[in-house]
Amino acid sequence: MDLAYTPEQEAFRAELRGFLVENLSGQVREKVRLGKRLTKAEMQDWHATLNARGWLAMNWPREYGGAEWDAVQRQIFEEEACRAHAPRIVPFGLKMLAPVLFEFGSEEQRQRFLPPILSGEHWWCQGYSEPGAGSDLASLRTRAVREGNHYVVNGQKTWTTLGQYANWIFCLVRTDPDAKKQEGISFLLIDMDTPGVTVRPIVLIDGAAEVNEVFFDNVRVPVENLVGEENRGWTYAKYLLTHERTNIAGVGFSDAALATLKHVAAHTMAGGRPLHQNPHFAARMAQVEIDLMAMRTTNLRMLSAAAKGQAPGVESSMLKVKGTLLRQELSALLRRAVGPDAMPYLPDFLDGGDNADPLGPEHAPAAAPEYFNMRKLSIFGGSNEVQRTIIAKSALGL
Repeated sequence: MDLAYTPEQEAFRAELRGFLVENLSGQVREKVRLGKRLTKAEMQDWHATLNARGWLAMNWPREYGGAEWDAVQRQIFEEEACRAHAPRIVPFGLKMLAPVLFEFGSEEQRQRFLPPILSGEHWWCQGYSEPGAGSDLASLRTRAVREGNHYVVNGQKTWTTLGQYANWIFCLVRTDPDAKKQEGISFLLIDMDTPGVTVRPIVLIDGAAEVNEVFFDNVRVPVENLVGEENRGWTYAKYLLTHERTNIAGVGFSDAALATLKHVAAHTMAGGRPLHQNPHFAARMAQVEIDLMAMRTTNLRMLSAAAKGQAPGVESSMLKVKGTLLRQELSALLRRAVGPDAMPYLPDFLDGGDNADPLGPEHAPAAAPEYFNMRKLSIFGGSNEVQRTIIAKSALGL
């Protein structure tokens, strides 16, 4: 394993930096830097900008419009995009559904569904969790009954991220209620404009409606929207989750958050001296930085294996656990550094209102909402408790 970047990779990094300087809107950059909420249009504009350059579908084959970057190039992009305060690429179609279609879908499905992901015509969301099936996802109860050339779907999904913007959803549905719970599940692609689909927002503690409930009432889905084989959806779901868990690790996001925290701690006075000179706070910052260095090395180990064609294994669970805990600790330290200035709830500021001014430092209004929002990281994508069980069984043989 080689943990050093090659001259070619460093040249690629320089090219990325130049592109980000030239193409990333200053207004959007500032909104991301200050933790403000992006509109759907702003997210779509960045999607289109990357697609025009050929860099949107970074891990897709070139024959389908992808950049065909290797794992190291993708990691360099994440690092530089986070450092530049670029918007997060919405992953559901690009990084979650597409790998499943490449691996298990038909060529007709790839030709039908991949181009609209690139163009932005299709905005996908993920229909996995249900009120009674979160960490125990295999207990899902949404039913799909075959009637001729259609499946009739009834049930409910919850915590559907950005579902209010989506027009398509990939869903796990139960097609054989008599089979073992992991063996009776199928993977369906559902047009959300179909009669019987209802989306209801869930307002979170920070006032945002980032997640949603999705209800299916006798929704008719063409049989050709079944991915792979009927009752094999659990296999496809696990394959997708390895990609989701690696993305959740968020090394680039942690790097950017640590840089912000260091800046704030150096310019915040506590007890007559900068906060970063407080022994207790400095020790917590140092521990985060050490853990981040170790996680970056683990991530590079996984990237090195991926470059040799090896599939993600238990390392994706390790990165998910450690990466989410690090991001939670970074948000907790920033909120502590901001102190009482983090208390006011300023929705106009967070939503990017032109006349909304922060109370206190510019980074204060987003500190508490970010802290509360980060609590979700150790739950979604497979809770950290479940990931520890996977690690114990797969890596330790327990």
